Amino acid sequence: MSTSDIHQVAVLGAGSWGTAFAKVLADAARATGSNRKISLWGRNPQTMDKMSKTRINEAYFPGTLLPENLTMTSDLAQALTGAQIVVLAIPAQVLRSQLETVAPLLAPDALLVSLAKGLEMGTGLRMSEVIVDSLQGHLVATGASPQEIESVPHRVTVLSGPNLAKEIIVEQPTTSVVAATTEASARTVASVCAAGYFRPYTNTDIVGVEIGGLVKNVIALCVGMCEGKQYGDNSKASVMTRGLAETTRLALALGGKLETMSGLAGMGDLIATCSSPLSRNHTAGRLLAEGIAPDELYTVMTQTAESIKSAPVVAELARKVGVEMPITEAVVAVLNRTISVEELAPALLGRSLKSEDIEPTK
Repeated sequence: MSTSDIHQVAVLGAGSWGTAFAKVLADAARATGSNRKISLWGRNPQTMDKMSKTRINEAYFPGTLLPENLTMTSDLAQALTGAQIVVLAIPAQVLRSQLETVAPLLAPDALLVSLAKGLEMGTGLRMSEVIVDSLQGHLVATGASPQEIESVPHRVTVLSGPNLAKEIIVEQPTTSVVAATTEASARTVASVCAAGYFRPYTNTDIVGVEIGGLVKNVIALCVGMCEGKQYGDNSKASVMTRGLAETTRLALALGGKLETMSGLAGMGDLIATCSSPLSRNHTAGRLLAEGIAPDELYTVMTQTAESIKSAPVVAELARKVGVEMPITEAVVAVLNRTISVEELAPALLGRSLKSEDIEPTK
């Protein structure tokens, strides 16, 4: 499927990242003179109706006008009809349930783009794996051909990188990476989201891109705790660097590539998420250090910090494949209240001395 074949793109999920990415798609289409239709779907009819009239997402970006070539709707069938690319900006833990409704409405050859970063609780599956599992299950149940069922993994792509929605919505320049099983699919998705302020790169390492994108949230939670305890830059840089090391170990153990971890989905996303107060996971870590209990974060945060639920799943996956992830384990211990935030630093610094080399099982 080439760029000229893409006449309609649907973005499912009108939260901060879904809205910002829908704007990127609309701006990219307008910049090239394309009449490509971009639809943004949200489940609340009143919210989407108001957004359609005002062209503003008041909940996340008050005062920011969205492009005229972006359609807002709460009608899922309307958003998906004719869409050759479907962007899934849906939280990790509800993605599977949402796909049950989405699957029957998808075009047989539609490309899927995952924006979610996390592991599914209960299965430990990455988001691309959840999408493949769900869509193949639907196709099997509806009697689809073996060829159609086998094509699903090649239709799934992942987008990740240093992409803070509040910066992108005001068109601050950034880059990202689109990963797919084939370079052609990655290029097709990249071509429709290349705006003047948003430059996508491509690769075929879905595993590495997803692991980098999801583990960095756990590391950002730890950096946020350092922030909350008023530790300095040395402490935060140490956590980020060693966090990248353990993220790399896990990615390599699962079949990811080393070079991906030094790229946009690895180091790039890690730096942005760990350094910025705009990061939900960084904010959650800071609030934990300031005394907010893990199960009370929802009372002081308007958005979900995925790492609260995904950190234990990451730790479980690491144990399963024999990868040591001390920062992740320490974060999980804080979330489980096994240790306090005050005990976090001694728990990490008191470990036995070893080489800095990155080895899959060290």
